[in-house]
Amino acid sequence: MARNITTGIDIGTYQIKVVITEYGNSNNGNLPKIIGTGFSQSKGLRHGYIINPTDTIRAIKIAVAQAEKSAKVRIKKAFISIGGVGLEEAHSKGGVIISRADSEITDLDIEKALKDSEKKIEQKILNRKVLHDIPLRYKIDGGTVLGKPQGMKGSRLEVDVLFVTCLEQHLNDLIAAVEEAGVQVEDVMASPIAGSFVTLSRAQKVAGAVLANIGAETVSIVVFENNIPISLKVFSIGGSDITNDIALGLKIPLEDAEKVKTGMLSGVEFPKKKLDEIITARLSDIFELIETHLKKIGKNGLLPAGIIITGGGSGIATIEDLARASLKLPSKLANGGFGKSQVIEKMHRQVRDSSWAVAYGLCIWGTGAEEDPVGVKIIKESGGNIWQWIKQFLP
Repeated sequence: MARNITTGIDIGTYQIKVVITEYGNSNNGNLPKIIGTGFSQSKGLRHGYIINPTDTIRAIKIAVAQAEKSAKVRIKKAFISIGGVGLEEAHSKGGVIISRADSEITDLDIEKALKDSEKKIEQKILNRKVLHDIPLRYKIDGGTVLGKPQGMKGSRLEVDVLFVTCLEQHLNDLIAAVEEAGVQVEDVMASPIAGSFVTLSRAQKVAGAVLANIGAETVSIVVFENNIPISLKVFSIGGSDITNDIALGLKIPLEDAEKVKTGMLSGVEFPKKKLDEIITARLSDIFELIETHLKKIGKNGLLPAGIIITGGGSGIATIEDLARASLKLPSKLANGGFGKSQVIEKMHRQVRDSSWAVAYGLCIWGTGAEEDPVGVKIIKESGGNIWQWIKQFLP
């Protein structure tokens, strides 16, 4: 019997992480079991963009080889994430006259309404590809619909849609690098959404929450409400900025500054007050950006599940308290017991923190283990050029 193997590859600016899972025949409920992991230091990337393909391909090969050795399987295909400052959101509304004579709304009507909404923003997303189109709300004859409109009756269907887009060239470069490393790309997902499959529970997504992933050079946030992502934003600031500030403020090498930031440097003492001031100043900048965005979408102070912090930069001791004070929201680290993040560590000793959430989230998505999947399948056209997007998803 063939094994149900799924691979997720998270290509970050600081590290490339690979997770290999097997679905079924495990005691992990509906979750795929982690059987292998691999990572390498990212080379050739800046703010999520590939600037040196050769270095990036080499780094991907190292991480993949490590995961293959760990899992004792060969990786032929994988689901990958895309992040960086090139990710953006766009909102649009579309509408369609119901096609059936009996006025019953079908999947075809919904698909036409989604296409109409995308057509209205085509000029605003030049040089960009739509990764996900997320219906936020439907209306039938002007009245808001609770739930899905299929099977209901009316004369006109309207839909309010969130589009998650990325730069087309960035997407092409990323997929080309993975395939040049010998791995076929099955699907692509925005990394903040992939991470949410692991770090957020359904209850948090329904109540309202913001997931903040603090990476090396970027901070990405995705806001959930009523179990669907309603907003996504990436800021060009990250954990490396805090490290740089510490190095300058304390006049120490970058390597030591990174260890000081995470509390891993022993045997050397620095002025605690000055260190706290340095870290607090930069974290305050990050949370101010998040607060400004939440105000823009009208959700500041209105997310009962609060902010859940993840990523490689989430290991700073005071980060929870500062987030709580800055945003006036409940605050929690993703590896503190929320969502499925603890499952990772229990299933595989090499996976120790929530920075692996994106790679594992891709596996959950790829196996269909997520109870409310978010995503769009891609099919490559002949000749290896991208991409014909064929299946729209519903909340």
